[in-house]
Amino acid sequence: MGKRALERRLSAVTEFEDPRVELEQYPTPADLAAHLVHLADVHGDIAGETVVDLGTGTGMLAIGAATRSPVRVVGLDRDPAALRQATENERRVEPARSIDWMLGDATDAPLCPDDPVTVLMNPPFGAQRGNEHADREFLETTAAVADVSYSIHNEGSMAFVESFAADADAAVTHAFRAELPLSRQFEFQRSDRTVLDAEVFRIEWR
Repeated sequence: MGKRALERRLSAVTEFEDPRVELEQYPTPADLAAHLVHLADVHGDIAGETVVDLGTGTGMLAIGAATRSPVRVVGLDRDPAALRQATENERRVEPARSIDWMLGDATDAPLCPDDPVTVLMNPPFGAQRGNEHADREFLETTAAVADVSYSIHNEGSMAFVESFAADADAAVTHAFRAELPLSRQFEFQRSDRTVLDAEVFRIEWR
């Protein structure tokens, strides 16, 4: 399945019904998810691997990975409502590989994988009060479990991500800009639609 075909399938994934601002529950767009999954697949980071989507939310990245040939796909989230929606989205898309949905905190993930692990994630950017440095905490979990990761971060995160990776004896191998179009979900948002500039990184941890 090509990237365009995957994007069309992922367009069936529904957004958060009742998003929680404190968890920064913003959806991952289908086109970006398809591009990220396609890139991971081309680099051999999905086939034969265990893929973990930390903070899976609506399940977009986990479902995308499950259309490929992983050994296992795990979608982890601390919000039971998000996991219920992710489960429903899995039924909508019907990927080839079933997904293990796991309730848990991505910053203290109950994961002890035996197979090589690829992490795909769109972590919270840490923009909300009380949620500062959330992206760092997600990276700390990733460093502990992953061989390779693909993650979406706020614009201007290059220096931080490269420094974090270097401290963990890891390396950023790819980086590119992306856009996150967001519909109005919360009262503090003034526009019906905004576009956030973001950056995506591939990191080799081991």
